[in-house]
Amino acid sequence: MRKKYRYRLIWVAVALVIIYFFPSPQKTFNGLYHGYPSAQVDKLYELRGLPLSTLEVDGEDWSYLSIGKGNRTILFLHGMAGAYDIWWNQIDALKDSFNIISITYPPVDNLADMGKATMAILDKEKIEKVNVVGTSLGGYFAQYLVATYPNRVERAVFGNTFPPNTIIEKENKINHWLMRIAPHWAVMSALRTNIKQKVIPPSGNNEVLKAYLIEGTYRTSRSQLLARYSCVIDKFKPSANTTIPILIIESNNDPLISPVLRASLKKLYPTAPVVNFGEEGHMPYVNKSKEYSQVLKGFLR
Repeated sequence: MRKKYRYRLIWVAVALVIIYFFPSPQKTFNGLYHGYPSAQVDKLYELRGLPLSTLEVDGEDWSYLSIGKGNRTILFLHGMAGAYDIWWNQIDALKDSFNIISITYPPVDNLADMGKATMAILDKEKIEKVNVVGTSLGGYFAQYLVATYPNRVERAVFGNTFPPNTIIEKENKINHWLMRIAPHWAVMSALRTNIKQKVIPPSGNNEVLKAYLIEGTYRTSRSQLLARYSCVIDKFKPSANTTIPILIIESNNDPLISPVLRASLKKLYPTAPVVNFGEEGHMPYVNKSKEYSQVLKGFLR
């Protein structure tokens, strides 16, 4: 009986290990997008066909796109669920007027190392100053760059983002704990549910955005996700009285940035003009891409 009991325990343990490390199925944008063919989708495929550059900084490989022409440079910074190509609409619209750098974050878990690597990329590309455009986590990181490297920033856009705060960390303590201990497939499955139920409806149920974000849950590693969240809750002293021109972009129905955080951001940068995209959710640069690109053109010029 004891031997049978031991065998059962072994099989249970083996089953639990298999369940925990069960590989997530891989799905691509092509298989996830169920909308009509569109020029916007074609532009995404076209951008993804361009070669990327890579720079190793402190043992991490930083991949980025360098494209465009012009005497001034835009540095695009994505949010937690994005990558360099989430800005495909703006890159296409602005590449003939600006030099563009768009990066993807490796699993680097603090803003200081993120900033150091970003400056290393700019040095490699021989770029003295940039116009920083960031959204969500990228908008938070953009604030860090303005505060820490003001001599490298010409103008800055803080899109659908938040200032340094304690609210996000307090509200996500349980979620953060679960992200660290739950199986990878379970974490990404929960993230997909959150995207479908919370992020996509306020964005007009945009099928292109939905396919992009869901695909991202298959190509983003747990280490990247945890590192990005650590950057979200990392603290720094913002440069509230900076002379660098700043533009704030927001939406009334942003499901991820609360009214309290939006108000705090505007209070922190009281002289910054604000462009409100109304009822366009967390990512107006995708579902209102033309209008968003026009806003950037007007501000950066």
